Amino acid sequence: MIPIFDSKRQYAQIGEEAEKAVCEVMRSGCYILGPNVKALESELADYIGCKYTVALNSGTDALHIALRALDIGEGDEVITTAFTFVATAEAIGMVNAKPVFVDIDENTFNIDPAKIEAAITPKTKAIIPVHLYGQPCDMDAIMAIAKKHNLRVVEDCCQAIGSTYKGQKVGTFGDIGCYSFYPTKNLGTMGDGGLCTVNDEKLKDRLIALRNHGSMVRYHNDELGVNSRLDEIQAAILRVKAKHIDEWNTKRREHAAYYNKLFANCADVQTPAELDNTYCVYHQYTVKIPNRDAVHKMLGENGIGAMLYYPIPLHFQKVNAWLGMGKGSLPITEKNTEVVISLPMFPELTKEEQDTVAKVLIDCIEKSKSAAACC
Repeated sequence: MIPIFDSKRQYAQIGEEAEKAVCEVMRSGCYILGPNVKALESELADYIGCKYTVALNSGTDALHIALRALDIGEGDEVITTAFTFVATAEAIGMVNAKPVFVDIDENTFNIDPAKIEAAITPKTKAIIPVHLYGQPCDMDAIMAIAKKHNLRVVEDCCQAIGSTYKGQKVGTFGDIGCYSFYPTKNLGTMGDGGLCTVNDEKLKDRLIALRNHGSMVRYHNDELGVNSRLDEIQAAILRVKAKHIDEWNTKRREHAAYYNKLFANCADVQTPAELDNTYCVYHQYTVKIPNRDAVHKMLGENGIGAMLYYPIPLHFQKVNAWLGMGKGSLPITEKNTEVVISLPMFPELTKEEQDTVAKVLIDCIEKSKSAAACC
């Protein structure tokens, strides 16, 4: 079996140091918002290139709290993509705002800036670009639109820590950047966690209050907040792992380049594209293939842990049925959800495993084409 992601291999590299860090936390008696959280926030601010970071319970909380901090609420509209994990739109709903989905770029899978302005109304207050699969969005175009229309920008960087656009790390272009530390992420902890990046001090203070029951001073609660405090154990683990993030991202890029080479002569596999002047960190290596569902089934039968991210676009999800967006509303998004498949991708993946993945995928495509021809 070749898995889509293998946390055990990563643990073999950092396990001893992580265990030591966790034991130190347990012995300290300080488990919430302690020195490891503060150190992690400082270290990641330096790494990402922002003034402040605020550590949270999850990437979903990061998106939700970011919108709260920007006073996005009932009656407001937020423009985003339907080709992403549900948390992006979920956060919009959690503040009682309306998600407005626009189509994606055919090649990068990211929101198409050329489609944004037509979706702007007097109720539009923000844009959430998603750096999907670790591929940076066209932030120059998006920020120009936001400036022109006085809109806030919340970057969904949950799959993209370390990605850069024109040499600048994602999460530093908009008002707030949002990250996830779910275990399978490029920088993942051994539980759940999230982070907001911000350069405005007042916004930073608002984020800090919102994560802690709306309180900046103990027992003084100024507004309705939430309990979204990253715990010390997860922060300690992340501090160990963060030392390796550039090394791991480099290996992901090397794996992507090798996959590209293996599929170079296969017309049936469309490999991922990168925008000029970007550095994609390949949270996923996602290709387009014919007969996707049949091939996916065959890959599983042959021990290849491929995944479908994401087979149902958000405007087709039951939770968003109230938007009334029918088939054909977002044609490029809808087309891509039927053909994309993500192949095994993690730093410890071997070339021999990649050789096997490529061979099996090409064989399965040929078999699916033969089967389709017989029907």
